Amino acid sequence: MRIQVLQHVPFEGPAYLGDWATRHHHHLTINHLYTGDPCPTRDSYDWLIVLGGPMNVNDDNEHSWLTAEKVCINTAIEDGKTVIGICLGAQLIAQALGATVRRNDQQEIGWFPITWTDAAHQLPGCATLPKQLTAFHWHGDTFSLPPGAVHLATSTACQQQAFYYDGRVLGLQCHLEVTPISIAALCTCTNEDELIPAEFVQSYQELEMTAGRDFAAVHRWFDALLATLPAPPV
Repeated sequence: MRIQVLQHVPFEGPAYLGDWATRHHHHLTINHLYTGDPCPTRDSYDWLIVLGGPMNVNDDNEHSWLTAEKVCINTAIEDGKTVIGICLGAQLIAQALGATVRRNDQQEIGWFPITWTDAAHQLPGCATLPKQLTAFHWHGDTFSLPPGAVHLATSTACQQQAFYYDGRVLGLQCHLEVTPISIAALCTCTNEDELIPAEFVQSYQELEMTAGRDFAAVHRWFDALLATLPAPPV
């Protein structure tokens, strides 16, 4: 299977998704939009994965590639492709589906629990997974649930943590793709002074401390969700 990844900044790559693709013998290609890479052509991929980034969905003036990326996402959805969005990627997909993207009431940065809905547990392979999961977050924006989408997860700080649309589009506000290496990259590229102490903002030291975090539990949920998405016909 051909997987195309849209990456927005050098320090937010596919992380665990790369390992997952290798394990399943999929071909994963990254378009580094921030360096001037063009968006992929509509017939060059089977799955489209849209990663996170610190920009806003409407920052087209600062990041001109956002305009073309939105067209790419809309085209992928219209073509019936499997599309996955993480953080900014989920916000871009939600917007493409007619949802409103806005500032969240508060920032959510660090390890905080999310609760999966009954609808999430009704997905194939998800029934036996735990109701609650401590996931990694790094966002200040949120979105409304797109029309026709299924709400999959929520947290205390942010109601919309995950959604499923048409059995082939997955939006994740939280970061289920993180690994210790990817979190280290995020921390390295973040000024400690930017982390203003708040109820749902952990300290720089807490973010860096990945020892004891249950990455396996996070990836089990991600594996289960990815397994529900359709592969292209052989």
